[in-house]
Amino acid sequence: MIRDYNEFYLDARRRLKAAGVEAAGLEARLLLAFAADKSPEEFLRDIRMYPDEAFSRRAEDLVRRRLAGEPAAYLTGSWSFYGLDLEINPNVLIPRADSELAVDAALSCLADAAEPRVLDLCTGSGCIGIAIAARVPACRVILADLDRRALLLAKRNAMLNHVSGRVLCAEADVHEGPSPRLGEFTLIVCNPPYIPTRELETLDPSVRDYEPRLALDGGEDGLDFYRSIFARWIRIIRPGGWLVLECGEGQSMALRRLSEECGVIPTDTLLDGHGTERTLVFRKPGPQDPD
Repeated sequence: MIRDYNEFYLDARRRLKAAGVEAAGLEARLLLAFAADKSPEEFLRDIRMYPDEAFSRRAEDLVRRRLAGEPAAYLTGSWSFYGLDLEINPNVLIPRADSELAVDAALSCLADAAEPRVLDLCTGSGCIGIAIAARVPACRVILADLDRRALLLAKRNAMLNHVSGRVLCAEADVHEGPSPRLGEFTLIVCNPPYIPTRELETLDPSVRDYEPRLALDGGEDGLDFYRSIFARWIRIIRPGGWLVLECGEGQSMALRRLSEECGVIPTDTLLDGHGTERTLVFRKPGPQDPD
């Protein structure tokens, strides 16, 4: 039976939805657009056209792999974050909508900053730092990660989104602390690994079996990276500067306790769509602050 793109789309959406894929319509469109070698916009434009048999084979392979658990972002090699198009591969965590809250918080902190310097620690794909650079033309951003493969991808994403002139990549280990060469920053933002080790095996198979454990494992209680950030990285935030952290469910109070030990002040909390405290903002006291 000859089918147009729309019939392929409706079938793929139905199968993905039946398998419990939350964004079945979006993922069906992305997978089929990729199979057709079109952008999602071009795919919608041509939705009533009839593809060839080669498309049918490619589309079926992609849908079957997605149904087996392989994430759509890894299948297509791309994903959207904060309105930006990013390259994605299995060396990095797939950007989540929840992480857009960290961008929102950072932009609010930088609203009145003149020529700010921003450090995106545990950058992965570079999504957060690049989104900030794209919306704050005066800022300079360093994307830092321990994994060189992630840094190569982050560098490509900076070029893809036309901010590479203001964005640099640097290898950095959160647990070792900052190199003196990094200098000081107006703001540090970080979405670190925060899943407790014992919970990794309980994650959805699409996460557990495909996304890099290095980007997920936060240690026994999920707080290892936060301890290192508060103990070692606060010193390179300028007085009056900011720290923006994404965290997991139930971790926000522990982060506030850690902040008390190093003298930074909690100033804001952003909730995700489920009402979870997902992004916390801290400020390092400055010389103009009252005693």
